[in-house]
Amino acid sequence: MPAPAPVARVALVDDDDLFRESLGMNLTDEGFEVVPFDRGHTALDYFAGGGTADLILLDWRMPRMDGIETLRQLRARNIDIPVIFLTVLSDQIYEETALTGGAVDFVEKSRSLPILLKRMQLIIQGRKPGGEEGPGAPSAATDAAGAGGQMFRRGPLELKLEVARAFWAGSRIDLTLTEFNIVKLMSTRAGEDVSYRDLYDLVHGKDFVAGYGPAGYRANVRAFIKRIRHKFRAVDAGFDEIENYPGFGYRWSDRHPAEYVGGIGGRDRA
Repeated sequence: MPAPAPVARVALVDDDDLFRESLGMNLTDEGFEVVPFDRGHTALDYFAGGGTADLILLDWRMPRMDGIETLRQLRARNIDIPVIFLTVLSDQIYEETALTGGAVDFVEKSRSLPILLKRMQLIIQGRKPGGEEGPGAPSAATDAAGAGGQMFRRGPLELKLEVARAFWAGSRIDLTLTEFNIVKLMSTRAGEDVSYRDLYDLVHGKDFVAGYGPAGYRANVRAFIKRIRHKFRAVDAGFDEIENYPGFGYRWSDRHPAEYVGGIGGRDRA
């Protein structure tokens, strides 16, 4: 009986030979196809040459080119593969820097393999059809026209729900799937206060234990909100729909009515 196909291809970038080989073997045992690299620049060369992966596990401290610079180079080359940082650095400032730089997660190397696997699976599952772009995915023009599927609208905000696309006043907002889900949660509950914990659970799975103190998830959520605001303000400097609730979380402004268009439900207003 033939062996099952790998669940996904993972690029593992770490200069620690023992850690890279050990984690690589564990991931292989879990069904992943692992492509290892001992330096950031060799991983960049791989992707520049047409190499692919569903996820990148990236070490922070590496010689010649550290992890954050490797991430910057990936994004500068329009390589948008999700990146999880694996590091011994546990301070919140590193996590915020990683997330603001475009990583989707930040995991301490001391965490157990099941925790890493859970985070990897959440991210990879989000990139299946209906999440990120792929062959046959609707174009931005098709999305903007609202053709097919169901659209949620609240004032200038338009969310194409089936393909996780966001628009503001007709302009495409290039959100990751996680960012899209955060915007969707808040905008569909406009006027309601959404807690840090609820937003963190949306990103990492319900009741996931944050890695830095009892309220470590707050820095993680703040970094996501900061990045979302930045992306909306890149097309509208006056964007102010996301309001702070100090010490609790955030809320989406309810100054505009909501409307669902298309799909089975037709057109409904709220």
